[in-house]
Amino acid sequence: MAKGKSFLGGGHSGKPQRQMDMMKQAQKMQEDLMRMQEELDNQVYEAKAGGGMVRAVVSGKKELTALEIDPKAVDPDDVEMLQDLVVAAVNEALRASEQAASERMGSLTGGFGGLGGLF
Repeated sequence: MAKGKSFLGGGHSGKPQRQMDMMKQAQKMQEDLMRMQEELDNQVYEAKAGGGMVRAVVSGKKELTALEIDPKAVDPDDVEMLQDLVVAAVNEALRASEQAASERMGSLTGGFGGLGGLF
């Protein structure tokens, strides 16, 4: 048997280097994901309802940070309408936040299914 050869047919196959390269890529991707998540958390998303009568602002952490209600929207005889406008504005701002996160994560993960939902 020739020196440096094994019964399995091979000298150095390069496997350890490929594994190291894959580990480096995975680590870089994790760092990029963490950096992107931090950027997303610091973003602000705004939505309006009722022609701008109600304005909701949420953070990238999906927390309501501001709610503005035009005094003209306050009708003591129709509180339900005001409640609906608040809900609509908050939900729309949350949707904008979620969509932005999904798009950013999708661009980084290259469409790997479900990775964006982990963060």
